[in-house]
Amino acid sequence: MTDTIFALVTAWGALVIFASSFLSCLALPIPTSLMMLSGGAFVAAGDLALWQVMAGAWGGAVLGDQTGYLIGRHGGAPLVDRIARSPARRAVLDRARKLVDRKGGLGVFFSTWLFAPLGPWANFIAGTAGLSWLRFTIWDVLGETIWVTAYVGLGYGFASQIEAVSDILGNAVGLLAALAVVVAMALWIRGALKAQKARRRVDHPAPGL
Repeated sequence: MTDTIFALVTAWGALVIFASSFLSCLALPIPTSLMMLSGGAFVAAGDLALWQVMAGAWGGAVLGDQTGYLIGRHGGAPLVDRIARSPARRAVLDRARKLVDRKGGLGVFFSTWLFAPLGPWANFIAGTAGLSWLRFTIWDVLGETIWVTAYVGLGYGFASQIEAVSDILGNAVGLLAALAVVVAMALWIRGALKAQKARRRVDHPAPGL
């Protein structure tokens, strides 16, 4: 796959990075992260300009996110229900919905880089849920800036080890997601224990009270 992506970037430059970034934000299974890593490597080799790679990746991502948001905004719940007919898509949509419902714009921000597999689905959900366009855009632009800068920068810094870096990042994203779940569970357990202690105080007040 790496050789194919290198060939595409060689032939089309920042244009193919823009296209892959745009389409992946609409939930198409395209290895955009590897595209950006490759773009960074070509910048390091002097074959592409940094501003072109960054603009292509960032512009495609933001435009793709905006398209997904507008699809959700105007397609509404019926569209999401149609997408959710597949059990796998329903599961990822439910996760995206929980993220956006609980965190709002911050959930969109995290979905662009920390929970990147949820990103396209979070765009649909944000539009369907009526999250304001300005709020969505601000958090989305900030998140995509982190995503693009990280991957292009790593591609530039580790130009000779692109495939290894891609594997490491895939594992790192999975680890971060797992850690986020663990932290959330720990906070929930802590809250539940506090609530239980509070109920005990009410049911069994201290002597003399």
